[in-house]
Amino acid sequence: VLWYKNYMNFFDAIKTCLSKYVTFSGRASRSEYWYFALFATLIGIISMPLDIAVFPNDDWGPIGTMISIAIFLPEIAVGARRLHDVNRSGWWQLIALTVIGIIPLLYWLTKKSDLEDNNHGSNPLNS
Repeated sequence: VLWYKNYMNFFDAIKTCLSKYVTFSGRASRSEYWYFALFATLIGIISMPLDIAVFPNDDWGPIGTMISIAIFLPEIAVGARRLHDVNRSGWWQLIALTVIGIIPLLYWLTKKSDLEDNNHGSNPLNS
C-alpha cells in the first residue's frame, strides 16, 4: 500500500475529528492527528487578534476561550485514537502533564502506524 493512497487531507481531518468529537475508540493516522493539531493552532492564532479587536479591555480573550473549550474534546479524542494507532492506551496523553513525559508522547504521536491490526482495530490507512 502506498502511503498516499489513503492519506487524509487537511479538510478531511478536520471533518473527521469534529464528527468523532467524543469517539475515543479506534485508530487515527498521523495525518488525521497532525492536521487537526494544525487546525487547532491556526484557530487559536486567528482568535487572538479577534479578541483584541472585539474585546479590547478583556485580558482573557473570550473568543479564544470559547474556541478552546469547543475543540478540547475533539483534540483529546483524536489524541487517544492516534495513540491507539501505535498500540498505546489513550490514557498515555496524561504524561504530557509532566515535563519529561512530552518526549515519549511526541515520539508515539509521530511514529508510523502499526501496519497490522492491533488491540484497537485495523490500520486506518487500509480502511
